[in-house]
Amino acid sequence: MQTAAQLLEAKGHAVHAIGPDEPVFEAIRRMAELSIGALLVMEGDRLLGVVSERDYARKVILKDRSSRTTPVREIMSSPVIAIEPGATVAECMQLMTERRIRHLPVVSGERVLGVLSIGDLVKAVIADQQAEIEQLTRYIAS
Repeated sequence: MQTAAQLLEAKGHAVHAIGPDEPVFEAIRRMAELSIGALLVMEGDRLLGVVSERDYARKVILKDRSSRTTPVREIMSSPVIAIEPGATVAECMQLMTERRIRHLPVVSGERVLGVLSIGDLVKAVIADQQAEIEQLTRYIAS
């Protein structure tokens, strides 16, 4: 089974982040522009939280707050749930399922290496299963 580090090697290490004092509107604009569902909230290289479309819906829209004046720090999810690069896909999926999150930063010490989404993990599981099916089919046919 693949590790988080291996998935990032294939996917890329791009980290999309926003500062904690930026307005929520800017976070939503950036997510829409990038077609992603979450941004890391960082101050320099320090990971402070994660802000997602879910945070926006629950903590801004439903509470009738202004996205133009509310800072990201007020709605971000913190403390951050993160994993080490050696974590397996199964471990990542279990953590995401238990904690009901869709984005998982991969962190080594204090350094953010990238972010895995639930979609990235599902894609990896499907690829592993497809490879296993092909191996079994070849075995049976031989």
